[in-house]
Amino acid sequence: MVKNIRKLIEQVAKEKDLPERVVEYALKNAIAIAIRKDKKIRDPLDIEFADDGIKVYIVKKKGKRKERFPLNISTEDVNRIAAYAAKEEFLNELERAERERGFLEYKELEGEIVTGIVRKVFDNGDVLVDLGKVDAVLPRREQIPGEEYKVNDKVKALLLEVKKVHGEPRLLLSRTHPMFLKRLLESDIPEVAEKDIEIKAVARIPGERAKVAVYAKDLRMDPVGIVVGLRGSRIQPVSEELRGERIDVIRWTDQEEEFISRALSPAQPTAIRLFPEEKKAEVAVPKDQLSLAIGRKGSNVKLAHKLTGWHIDVMSEEDFERLSELRNSGSSEQ
Repeated sequence: MVKNIRKLIEQVAKEKDLPERVVEYALKNAIAIAIRKDKKIRDPLDIEFADDGIKVYIVKKKGKRKERFPLNISTEDVNRIAAYAAKEEFLNELERAERERGFLEYKELEGEIVTGIVRKVFDNGDVLVDLGKVDAVLPRREQIPGEEYKVNDKVKALLLEVKKVHGEPRLLLSRTHPMFLKRLLESDIPEVAEKDIEIKAVARIPGERAKVAVYAKDLRMDPVGIVVGLRGSRIQPVSEELRGERIDVIRWTDQEEEFISRALSPAQPTAIRLFPEEKKAEVAVPKDQLSLAIGRKGSNVKLAHKLTGWHIDVMSEEDFERLSELRNSGSSEQ
């Protein structure tokens, strides 16, 4: 079944002069529509063409996140509905795809890096960017502080969101989102692109500083050294793209105390106390490293919090000990 689907996609793409990914997107939509009609399902569906058949998932919203759950449907049912969809719904979806070629192509690129040319700079600082087939907007709030744009400037940015407003495509770009930094590293560093090194977490204060946690399954690899490069040769071009943003690269670990300690680099904590229920950590550093651990305007501790997800209270070793004594005396009195 899936082999036939692949051939169909290839054939239709040639006939209609559409990219294969756009035809595949249209076919998946057609199958999802047909299954929802047949099974009277209200939730959105995700369709995957796997080697062992068509996989169907129900998409549920959990707060800001989306979670997928396999749909309990037989292979025979999926194949029957997919065959129907390929004949009926697919034609409608293809017509729509041809009408909305630009929108669908860029919908597939959501979350990826795109490059365009500045066509207009608005009075409020927003920038209109020509991506080729469609225009996108790089709002002032998504620009790195201090950036200035002129007409005909080249812009590289994350395609943050593709949606329709009043029937018209609306594409939103970002240069401040943590994912932009992650995608830059993936495109610039082969070992990250090939997934030998995994980027576990990214935290940014755009234009100032960022922290990236990296991990290699192969323990013989030095993921930090590979990402940074000899004398910073690999990380420097990424930093320059982000208007000189200083990027700290640290080795990820699932040991929470150790990860918090590394996240506060270049400071070197001497003791850490965790309060898991509150997701809070108290960290002791030598007095002469206190300002280093906190960072300018609190930047280092703020980024460590974003990277680890823990609220971090940094203090001198003396204050750390004093707090311990106070707690111990308080509990002994009870």
